[in-house]
Amino acid sequence: MRGHEPRSTSSCAACKLLKRRCSPNCIFAPYFRSGEPKKFANVHKVFGASNVSKILVEVPEEQREDTVNSLAYEAEARLRDPVYGCIGAIALLQRKMIQLQHDLALARACLARYVATPSVIVSSDDHHRVITGPFDDFPVDCGVSFDSFNQNISYELNQEANM
Repeated sequence: MRGHEPRSTSSCAACKLLKRRCSPNCIFAPYFRSGEPKKFANVHKVFGASNVSKILVEVPEEQREDTVNSLAYEAEARLRDPVYGCIGAIALLQRKMIQLQHDLALARACLARYVATPSVIVSSDDHHRVITGPFDDFPVDCGVSFDSFNQNISYELNQEANM
């Protein structure tokens, strides 16, 4: 775990920003390394160093790194979008997911409709003719307008096959 790694003698990013001496038992040091000044600056700007230290003290040590990562993500999102923060990003992803689910349902419906079109093999004495479906030369469109077309083609193919 990062909290128990030995650290260099330099101050952590939090103590550098707050312009204070970094003690060996600094609560921020394991999570805000000196090479990550922007991470702490964002968290401090949104939540405040005092609140972050209170949160870290209250959270079990094995969950602190995840807590800091969550705080850093929320702070960055809040700075990008002060009104909605990470909720705006979540809402955007949910809208995209709903659109993709809708697109997937349409694609499955198109595929099901395509698979459901009858395949007919019509044979005569001299040659074989294979008809794989009514939409071979048309772009796939799963709109309602193809329903009657589908039924008419199926009827015509069945009539031709029975001759």
